[in-house]
Amino acid sequence: MILGVTGGIASGKSLVTRLFQRLGAAVISADELAREVVAPGSSTLARLAERFGPEILLPSGELDRGTLGALIFSDPQARAALNAITHPAIATLSVARLAELAAGDWPLVVYEAPLLYEAGAESRVDAVLVVTVPDTLQLQRLMARDQLSEPAARERIAAQFPQAEKAARADFIIDNDDTVATLETRVKALFDRLASTVVAKNPE
Repeated sequence: MILGVTGGIASGKSLVTRLFQRLGAAVISADELAREVVAPGSSTLARLAERFGPEILLPSGELDRGTLGALIFSDPQARAALNAITHPAIATLSVARLAELAAGDWPLVVYEAPLLYEAGAESRVDAVLVVTVPDTLQLQRLMARDQLSEPAARERIAAQFPQAEKAARADFIIDNDDTVATLETRVKALFDRLASTVVAKNPE
């Protein structure tokens, strides 16, 4: 089974994914795939530089994520252009990697994708888990994690689908509103449930 894990920025998606991995799940990160498709020398990076200018490149030839991020979060049209360039490349790579893992002997395959719904990628997975967090806590965590001002943090939150909209479309929801220990318990309960379903469908 392939489980898509998504949620709002700073909701704890990556932590949830790591917890699944510790329990024995295979993991693919859309963010890691996104880095791979914009590696120096790639056609995707060349298209980004053509669209946004050479200032988005570091002297090493790598993508300057900070500069690009500043451009897209304040400009919806620029963000749409970025997505139009990168999402097809990420989609092609993710489909291939997910197919490889789905053919293996894993109790669960987890695809962590912050923009799962925004990219229309839910069709790549069998079910979707949305990690939610109270709005005030989300804002606090994002400001602390990325050293952002409150207006900048709110702008980044607003750039994604609202948490409530994602949760309404989810197959499963985990609320990351308590301690890490509580989160571990919630993740393990879902892992056990999904892994047992896979075993039931594929008995020895």
